[in-house]
Amino acid sequence: MDTMLLGSLDLTKPTTNDVISCTKPNGTTVIQPSSTAISSTNATLGRHLARRLVQVGVTDIFSVPGDFNLTLLDYLIDEPKLNVIGCCNELNAGYAADGYARSCGVGACVVTFTVGGLSVLNAIAGAYSENLPLICIVGGPNSNDYGSNRILHHTIGISDFSQELKCFQTVTCFQAVVNHLEDAHELIDTAISTALKESKPVYISISCNLPAIPHPTFSREPIPFSRAPKLTNQMGLEAAVEAAAEFLNKAVKPVLVGGPKLRVAKASNAFVELADASGYALAVMPSAKGMVPEHHHHFIGTYWGAVSTAFCAEIVESADAYLFAGPIFNDYSSVGYSLLLKKEKAIIVEPDRVVIPNGPAFGCVLMNDFLKALAKHLKHNNVAYENYHRIFVPNGKPLKSEPKEPLRVNVMFQHIQQMLSSETVVIAETGDSWFNCQKLKLPEGCGYEFQMQYGSIGWSVGATLGYAQAVPEKRVIACIGDGSFQVTAQDVSTMLRCGQKTIIFLINNGGYTIEVEIHDGPYNVIKNWNYTGLIDAIHNGEGKCWTTKVFCEEELVEAIATATGPKKDSLCFIEVIVHKDDTSKELLEWGSRVSAANSRPPNPQ
Repeated sequence: MDTMLLGSLDLTKPTTNDVISCTKPNGTTVIQPSSTAISSTNATLGRHLARRLVQVGVTDIFSVPGDFNLTLLDYLIDEPKLNVIGCCNELNAGYAADGYARSCGVGACVVTFTVGGLSVLNAIAGAYSENLPLICIVGGPNSNDYGSNRILHHTIGISDFSQELKCFQTVTCFQAVVNHLEDAHELIDTAISTALKESKPVYISISCNLPAIPHPTFSREPIPFSRAPKLTNQMGLEAAVEAAAEFLNKAVKPVLVGGPKLRVAKASNAFVELADASGYALAVMPSAKGMVPEHHHHFIGTYWGAVSTAFCAEIVESADAYLFAGPIFNDYSSVGYSLLLKKEKAIIVEPDRVVIPNGPAFGCVLMNDFLKALAKHLKHNNVAYENYHRIFVPNGKPLKSEPKEPLRVNVMFQHIQQMLSSETVVIAETGDSWFNCQKLKLPEGCGYEFQMQYGSIGWSVGATLGYAQAVPEKRVIACIGDGSFQVTAQDVSTMLRCGQKTIIFLINNGGYTIEVEIHDGPYNVIKNWNYTGLIDAIHNGEGKCWTTKVFCEEELVEAIATATGPKKDSLCFIEVIVHKDDTSKELLEWGSRVSAANSRPPNPQ
């Protein structure tokens, strides 16, 4: 685990007329006023932490109060540029910080010791898997209780308080336990800067008696981080570009495939520049949807093996060379390890490493630099795209519904497609929404998020809360299955408190459909709820909320018209009743292949 401070902190004391530049998580440089003295009574840990969060781009922090974090919450609330949002439970607070980080580049949550920490742990693990910088702050025991052999509440009943820390060590890149004011400044700054540097979550535990105590180390405004940029080894870059260009320029029909690590490498623009310069056909892995513009003139869709969008797999798998930028090949993205790819044809570009097939690997070469340099050395070759264009047949439309015919899922997503614009964001819950949303064609500027690597059902409710809070100018469209919704439904309440205008499509098919297609059993059938009635009860006349239940296409059309018209400034909850066996054909294919992978017999000993 990383324990070093990112870059350096300028510890000089500039005059009050000086300015200091700092770099936000999205890479933009901003100018901020220099450090100024703070009155001794305000020179507290709590104030320093609040100011530091605002500095790095956190303006909303998601919290659940508990007796060990209450004083700290007072200081966070007192920071005028920080909005403390109370959530219904810690899991959703973590998911909300995850969604917020996807939009803003960094997110944060605050919970209490152990009972809160272990509740938020699942969300932190998901953020770790998705390479999201997330600052998890825990209010810890009184500093005098460490090493005292006392037994405290909110623990497992032993005097060793390290259980929570041990749990976080495997799902965070840095852990800071602050129980002395003398090193609090250094620990907090190291944790926050490490989260930004590594693009992973960090854990900060702060003793409950420390936030309000003045200390000399907090006597000045926190000076913005001077983040030392990662640098490419120039000799390695030149050698990697030469080897890659030689390999690709020999190919007849090469293709480009973008992966989810484009986000952490901040290389999406460089990847598009490479596609522009090369003329290659351009595809994305499913977990990279939304990271590459789908209106690009050489875009051919999502490469997902047997469940790819139409004609994409045929072009990728028949190519004689492919460059994968930031891929993750797991059992889900490989459809049960069934991709028809050959290692000797693939250049793999990681965020800081390039691997040439049947050749060397080049370390300390940043993806962004490599893709930009490679674009200048490739011959234009649009053979793969021309092949795609020749064989492509547009998707057919679903069969026309009979009047008042029970609504079909493919009809519903046809109408959702028409809702998308540069002012919308799609969030797809784990389940059949993965597959249906993959087929949506995203207009320029339309956002898209889902959690493929970790795949935690219920993630989307909290993530929708966090994402919508980060971009109030956009309207989030969340597609959530009934089984997933039952896990985290409570924080629709928080969306209403925050005045959000999200549209939630609750797809009610009576169970865990994705699990049915992997391995069916009675455990996949859930108790049906009156979902619109539940949201009405949560609404309780406070805030703007509109709910409806639809059974057929005519009712869906009317509901969408209302949600995008008279109720456009309200949170709209549309419960869609569909048949329990109404799934995408991609889920049927994917489920059978993942089932086969899960049920492989043990290897002979």
